[in-house]
Amino acid sequence: MRIVIPCETDQCLDAPRSGHFGHAPWLTVVELDDQMQVTSVQAVRNADHDTMGCAGVIDHVMSLNADAIITAGMGMPPLMRFTNAGIVVYADRTQPTAGEVLARFVAGDVYRMSPDDACRH
Repeated sequence: MRIVIPCETDQCLDAPRSGHFGHAPWLTVVELDDQMQVTSVQAVRNADHDTMGCAGVIDHVMSLNADAIITAGMGMPPLMRFTNAGIVVYADRTQPTAGEVLARFVAGDVYRMSPDDACRH
C-alpha cells in the first residue's frame, strides 16, 4: 500500500504534517507491506499550487500511484477526484508529524474523509 502524507518539510516521518493538502510543500510517501510494516519512505516535492493550480497538484499526487492520502484538510475538488480515481482519502487533524499520523493509520485510528469534512474556501 502506498500512502501520501502532505508535509511542511522533507524530513520524511519526522516531517511536520501540513494543515492543508494543496499547499503542502512536501509529500511524505510511505510504502506498507501486507502486515502494515513500512518498507520504504521518501520525501517528494509537491507541485506548486500557485503555479500549477489545484488540478496540477492533484495530477502530481496521482502520478505517485497512491492508494491513500492522509490529510488534515482538503477541498471538495481534490477529494472528489481522488475518490473517483479509487484513492482513499483519510483525515487526521491531531498528530503533528507524518510518523505519528502513519502510526494512527496503522492502528486504524484515522477516519475516511467524507464530503462533509472537505474544506470550504
